[in-house]
Amino acid sequence: MPRSHWPERLWLVRHGQSQGNVARDAAEGSGAARIAIDIRDVDVPLSDFGHRQAAAAGRWFAALPDGEKPEVILSSPYLRARQTAKAICEAGGLAGGKHRTVIDERLREREFGIFDGLTGLGIRQKYPEEAGHRARLGKFYHRPPGGESWADVILRLRSAMNSINLHYADRRVLIVCHQVVVLCMRYILEELDEAQILGIDKQSEILNCGICAFEFRPNELDCAPRLSLWNHAAPLEESSAPVTSEPDAVVGTR
Repeated sequence: MPRSHWPERLWLVRHGQSQGNVARDAAEGSGAARIAIDIRDVDVPLSDFGHRQAAAAGRWFAALPDGEKPEVILSSPYLRARQTAKAICEAGGLAGGKHRTVIDERLREREFGIFDGLTGLGIRQKYPEEAGHRARLGKFYHRPPGGESWADVILRLRSAMNSINLHYADRRVLIVCHQVVVLCMRYILEELDEAQILGIDKQSEILNCGICAFEFRPNELDCAPRLSLWNHAAPLEESSAPVTSEPDAVVGTR
């Protein structure tokens, strides 16, 4: 039975730890209002540890049989995602030794608008009225001025998924992206509601280079997406090395 317009398999991988992640943790830990990083979010690179995580993810994909490896890799245009995708390719993670990454701006990080570069404390201090509005409305629908809500991200991801179905039907596709993008893709593919996806978000933080996988198996009516792997951490060479993650809090750079 054909899979209709769906891929054969779809992996979602969050980028490795970024220098923005490190700066944010330092700012939150010291009680600072602003994250000490002075470059655009799109240009924030991986940290040294993030490069190691990306290499580990690459080895994980490279260890798959060639007939099960991703055939196509798509990435957010943000530097940290592109660096992660490059590491996966260089490790031999794509079938046929392919190295080309398709960049799609619809896979980019959620835009934070006026909240960008601020810690939760900084947002409450500088924009108390907007922070209160978010607390009342909830993060799924709240859109910071100049930024995006989760619902906005979902809208562009539906478009991206339509393109994937059109161009890569019956193929194995790997997407390298961001924390909220991974969650919002689950919302779309599993046909969840607001409460369900926020419940998943609350249960576990998305790991840097955490691997999620969907298989698309035909049934009597359609090809139903089935979650087969969730938030899997590819092992680093040092078994004692920690994994890194972050909650989706009210903050800027990730």
